[in-house]
Amino acid sequence: MTNPQPTLTDMNDRTREVFRRVVEGYLTSGEPVGSRTLTRSLSEKVSAATVRNVMQDLEYLGLLDSPHVSAGRVPTQQGLRMFVDSLLEVGTVAPEDQERIDATLAPKGQDVTTLLDDVGAALSVITRGASVVLAPKREAPIRHIEFVSLAPDRALVVLVFADGQVENRIFSPPPGQTPSSMREAANFLNALAEGRTLSELRRNVTTEIARRRQEIDILARQLVESGLALWENAGENSERLIVRGRGNLIEEAANATEIERIRVLFDDLERKRDIAEFLNLAETGDGVRIFIGSENKLFSLSGSSLVVSPYMNADRKIIGAVGVIGPTRLNYGRIVPIVDYTAQLVGRLVSDRGKV
Repeated sequence: MTNPQPTLTDMNDRTREVFRRVVEGYLTSGEPVGSRTLTRSLSEKVSAATVRNVMQDLEYLGLLDSPHVSAGRVPTQQGLRMFVDSLLEVGTVAPEDQERIDATLAPKGQDVTTLLDDVGAALSVITRGASVVLAPKREAPIRHIEFVSLAPDRALVVLVFADGQVENRIFSPPPGQTPSSMREAANFLNALAEGRTLSELRRNVTTEIARRRQEIDILARQLVESGLALWENAGENSERLIVRGRGNLIEEAANATEIERIRVLFDDLERKRDIAEFLNLAETGDGVRIFIGSENKLFSLSGSSLVVSPYMNADRKIIGAVGVIGPTRLNYGRIVPIVDYTAQLVGRLVSDRGKV
């Protein structure tokens, strides 16, 4: 039998207050909330037996659960979703939190990568959760490309942008590459790349390789293709996901099973397997979004919650995202304004640096 899907309007004032206080008590302590505890805090003077009956009704509706017999109630994922959507009171960023965020982003002369690394570290410390920061795509025109041999099976591609930023990537070149083939590949790319962004170069280079196949030798062509494959890797350059604070979640885990689930989640994130999924979360709407437990496949295994907000450039185009991952009993009322404030600040600062 499927339980009905309740709404707040289906509840009377007493039921609504009991539900709210159970959720708030659980989010504060992480422990089940019992009827005797609630009886002392309710605005209406009622018996513990009456409160127990209300809690049983809420359990039938699928909003509360009993982890152990006679040990109080905790909200279910459905109950947390109702609370977040209908009862959550979100204030402003606490002054001390705002100061710490501002201090992180205050130093002048940071490049965007350093700035976003610092943002992730600060969010992790401030929220005692894990942070994720999605860096923007780089769309500055390319000034120069160079290949440098490091070993027979390793090479470095150096990408210099018109805005002065430099990116270095190590990759595996085709077997048999020589210094002359590397110079030839670099010359070929530089002739095409000047004044173009990386995405524009990707669109043109394959056609040019086919058209000028006779003009470049096979090793140089393979080297160009290897380099472009590296740059096209969404987990490496087009989008970059910065993950900080995994240890915070592991410390909060209740048992070995939860610890293993959290490790799987972060291993996936750090290998960039789900970066496209994270980007989709950020791009589906303005403002802060909250995903609880299995509501999103990216976090369903770990049972974690994600509070995420996109950040935008001066043209109101979404260029990245910041978020906090934590247990489902996150202090949402505190975390939501922190994420929102950070996203807006990062958007302004990244845009001011002229990167996007």
